[in-house]
Amino acid sequence: MTEMYEEIYRQLSDCVRYLCAHVKKGGVVVLGCSTSEVAGGHIGHDSVPELGETLARAMLDTCRELGVDAAVQCCEHLNRALVMEQSTLTRLGLQQVNVMPVPKAGGSTGAGAYKLFAHPAMAQSIQADAAIDVGDTLVGMHIRPVAVPLRMEGAKVGQAHVVMAYSRFPNIGGARAQYPEP
Repeated sequence: MTEMYEEIYRQLSDCVRYLCAHVKKGGVVVLGCSTSEVAGGHIGHDSVPELGETLARAMLDTCRELGVDAAVQCCEHLNRALVMEQSTLTRLGLQQVNVMPVPKAGGSTGAGAYKLFAHPAMAQSIQADAAIDVGDTLVGMHIRPVAVPLRMEGAKVGQAHVVMAYSRFPNIGGARAQYPEP
């Protein structure tokens, strides 16, 4: 791994750690990631397959270490389907779809994750506990309501902008209701 890729691996791993401080063990975190944006290009136009594998490895390694499950969002050519371990898909009762992401249809990070998961499976959608969006890929559709934005000082992966969010349970009951501390 080149020095630049090692730095990008570390940057994403740091973001995952920061976000997972708000996620319980056994939770699910989604990564949406544009290698084009990470490399300083324009989303969807400058895909970098080797970088996608590095980013997927950073996500999977860090999630595994922290005891959370990873899911990686593919691009709009696959309707933003997600790749994850078959066991995660089965445990969550998600709708499985039949496709294999490749850099030009699914994105380089999704394709890299598909190669790295032991038993990859594709899901149509998910309601995850948290998500990381690297390069403005629009992962919000995959976060369980209510999404809480999380800011991390200096959060960038390569040249890409990073947005993170975790979810909390909706508060119900009105003015007289009482709520436990989170």
